[in-house]
Amino acid sequence: MSDRPADPSDIDPADYPRKVLFVAGAGRSGTSTMAGLMQIMGLHVPQPEVVADETNPKGFGEPAWVVAHHDRLLKEAGVQVSDARPDAWFETGRISTREHERIATAAWLEEHFAVSTELVVKDPRLSWFLALWRVAAVRTGATPVFATMLRPPAEVVGSKQTYYNNRAGSAHLAASWLNMLLHTERATRESVADGGRIFVRYADLLDDWTRIVMRAGEQLGLQHVMHAKSEQIRDGHRFVDPSLRRVTQTLEDLALPPRLHELTAETWTELNKLADPGGDTAEVHQALDQLREAYVELYEASEGISRSSVIAAEQRVRKQVKGGGGAGKQAAPADPAHKVPHRVRAAIPAPVRRGLRKAWGRTR
Repeated sequence: MSDRPADPSDIDPADYPRKVLFVAGAGRSGTSTMAGLMQIMGLHVPQPEVVADETNPKGFGEPAWVVAHHDRLLKEAGVQVSDARPDAWFETGRISTREHERIATAAWLEEHFAVSTELVVKDPRLSWFLALWRVAAVRTGATPVFATMLRPPAEVVGSKQTYYNNRAGSAHLAASWLNMLLHTERATRESVADGGRIFVRYADLLDDWTRIVMRAGEQLGLQHVMHAKSEQIRDGHRFVDPSLRRVTQTLEDLALPPRLHELTAETWTELNKLADPGGDTAEVHQALDQLREAYVELYEASEGISRSSVIAAEQRVRKQVKGGGGAGKQAAPADPAHKVPHRVRAAIPAPVRRGLRKAWGRTR
């Protein structure tokens, strides 16, 4: 009997260990390109997928169930996809601890492991519920690994405004980028010890996708990537289009408030270090922790300064609630919050919303 090790190409993919690659990061940062390449390499995107459209003609690589799942959970939490509030993480974190949500999420993963032992899950809403997915993956006997996409914040802001018809101001979108990336980094940090996370610059992926994807496969232990065949590589070359980087602008173009500009630039610098081989260090973690604390301080100060806007929002709420009643009209329901548009509710800081809920006799 030969002692020669088996040829890796002879291994049945059904025998690969279970693994879930979660592609995280802000929307419009290259997450679809990364998920699409991983799918071409052989990882399974659970079906059905979100259908491609003019904003993403090559496809999103997003399982439709995951998008609907996250939409429902975000609605329950009162959180927007691009939410700039640090408190929003506490709202989604509470939902992530609900046992019935963990059971449902694990059951969905288990269903798709019947198709493939390596899955890729991607959705711009994903970062809000990373703890939920981590627990669900472990319960199915799978190893969760994470790839966070990095794209210059000014380009992310410009892309959202262009392709999503997003009318939110540049300051709001830049702040939501800060909030998303700083907390995503912290939420995936426990995977550093076992090499279970990687940060990828979108520009690097477009310039030399084979080098980036193969490095991700080796670091994260993705067997389908490490055993990819030549026809898959050719398909990858046809899939990646360097012109996908259609929005190019700088922070200076956004005309952000000085302190927000400063924090955004410093955060981008530190995050870039994580994308370099050997760059995921304790020193960078400490710098990002300090930046996250500084952002929280800036946001809290901004809430205090914008008290007049809060009062105006409260007055709009009262007017809309009052307008629901009157002679000849159906009486307003006990819970008037259903009449308040989400954009109005989101403009009210969390402490004020809690006070309004208490005044209305609501727990949520």
